[in-house]
Amino acid sequence: MAFGRAMMAAYQQYGRDPRAALGLAQITPEQLHQDDARMTALQMELLSGAAMQELDDEGLGAFSRKLPWGSYGMLARASLSSPDLGVALKRWCRHHALLADDIVLRLAVSGDVAAIVIEERRDIGAAKREFCFVHVLRNIHGLACWYVDSRIPLQESRFPFAAPAHADVYPLLFPGPLKFNAAQAEIRFDARYLGLPLRRDEKALRQMLQRALPLTVLQYRRDRLLVEQVRQALAANPQEAQGAQGLAALLNLSPRTLHRQLKEEGASLQQLKDEVRFERAKDLLYRSNKPVKQVAAAAGFRNEKSFIRAFRQWAGVSPGDFRKKA
Repeated sequence: MAFGRAMMAAYQQYGRDPRAALGLAQITPEQLHQDDARMTALQMELLSGAAMQELDDEGLGAFSRKLPWGSYGMLARASLSSPDLGVALKRWCRHHALLADDIVLRLAVSGDVAAIVIEERRDIGAAKREFCFVHVLRNIHGLACWYVDSRIPLQESRFPFAAPAHADVYPLLFPGPLKFNAAQAEIRFDARYLGLPLRRDEKALRQMLQRALPLTVLQYRRDRLLVEQVRQALAANPQEAQGAQGLAALLNLSPRTLHRQLKEEGASLQQLKDEVRFERAKDLLYRSNKPVKQVAAAAGFRNEKSFIRAFRQWAGVSPGDFRKKA
């Protein structure tokens, strides 16, 4: 509930009445001021969403100037065309400084560890500092996971203040090792995730922005790092990766482990093979003038007829019609 009190401080700062937002989240004034009180993830989502819109400030009073409603959506859109997560995060950090220069975020990579680091440029104030850092780091972590459709496990989270009385909440927001009284606020994760391509488009972004706050409040559940590695191996080594045995050898896994981990990530080897073949076929149809028969062979099909049948199932149109529309 300390985070709720931080939002109420923003209402006080702007001279606004928070009763409607508290009522929407079904939080009573008595609960708000109980030191050991808790709110659910849904209450956090409802309260923060109402506060950001009523105050027209997605920074909730933390910065020297407001971040009008829609600011974080604009940051997400500005990074959507990035070729991979690393570029997207660098753009997001750079653009965030254009909106609020009280803090500067940067992506740091050292060996196989990547970190999103917050550097303070102005004194935010002790009362706002904790919620600001938690809010910003959860925002960028949640968005990063959404961009690549993968849970990005945190190797460590650091905060430049003493452990608060409600420190037991932090593992829910930042699973993994925690360090308080650190030099600066940061989250660390496996740098391999930076190479993953973004898996979202403008349509997906519009849908996400209709209910974006769960990305900040809840942990992303699916980890697709192996899925992406399999896709890359299938695309780069089509001959060696035809069977599970050859693919597993390329990834330094046993075939049994490969199948088990793919199942845990909600995928199958055959599904991924089909996706890679489909992407290869689309690329050839779009970028070349090769006859459909040659496209079928290049995509790994034995004959043109089976390719056309599979392509219709994938795309809803024939390869020829797809090429015309492209």
